[in-house]
Amino acid sequence: MNAVLSPHGDGDGDGRVSISLSELLALRARVARIALPKRESRVTPAGQQSSRLHGRGMDYAESRAYQPGDDVRRLDWRLTARSGKLHTKLFQEEREGRVLVLLDTHASMRFGTRARFKSVQAARAAAMAAWLAVRAGERVGAMAFGERTHMLRPQGGTRGALAFCGALANGGADVEGRNESLSEALLRAGRLVRSSSRVLLISDGLSCDELARGRLLDLRRHADIGVLIVGDVLELATAPAGRYPLEHDGVRREVVLQAERQRREFQQALGVGQAKLAALAQALGLRQRTIDTVVDPLDAVIGLLAGVGQGR
Repeated sequence: MNAVLSPHGDGDGDGRVSISLSELLALRARVARIALPKRESRVTPAGQQSSRLHGRGMDYAESRAYQPGDDVRRLDWRLTARSGKLHTKLFQEEREGRVLVLLDTHASMRFGTRARFKSVQAARAAAMAAWLAVRAGERVGAMAFGERTHMLRPQGGTRGALAFCGALANGGADVEGRNESLSEALLRAGRLVRSSSRVLLISDGLSCDELARGRLLDLRRHADIGVLIVGDVLELATAPAGRYPLEHDGVRREVVLQAERQRREFQQALGVGQAKLAALAQALGLRQRTIDTVVDPLDAVIGLLAGVGQGR
């Protein structure tokens, strides 16, 4: 087991405690090589938005039997003549998709015992979401909450993804030191959230509070939500017995874990945020995935944005 990675280590862009713009840009090629699953196109039972709406749009979708209250100007006269029964035309509304990434930047994200900090893994996942949006012809925006609170309104094309990655790479600047709850962040998102068709929340869950439930319910009325929970291996699973060197603010300590109960309680204490956010997402019926700091986050991001499955 490695010691906790020190934030005073190799400097900007080392891929462990911080991430460079070049690494984020290189993820574009990684995203370009995979085959994307087809997204669910119809409105879900929970009322989450979809890319396909039967309204007065530009493109004809299909016809169905006339129902009381249908607009007579949309009658399909040809099908009506052939069948002898009234039919109404339905149209597919063309809507430009928008993806908003809500990125947790609390101090708790700067922790890791394997490969990289949670903050670096979260940035990698966010960049992948941006490049996926580019492939889908969608706009992508971001809102950081926690120590950083910047907002990037959704922009389209490669230029939008470049601006997004640039903001991620500059994640160490302008630290405001806020201890912002998830509910406060969702409230602050305001119009930026409501102008988005899909929202990807990336967090370790430690900012999750009681009011977040209501705010997520409100958000679900306006957008499709995916929750990506990022955790360290010590937070997600019981560690083997042994001695674990930990470092915080330049101070090194050694934690001795021997008894099974001791190791289980240690994991539960560290992983309280992940467990709380996962339980909330499950209770609200939101798609969720949990990843550690070692895995490639691409499959999880695709699953959340494309509406494929739930769970870890």
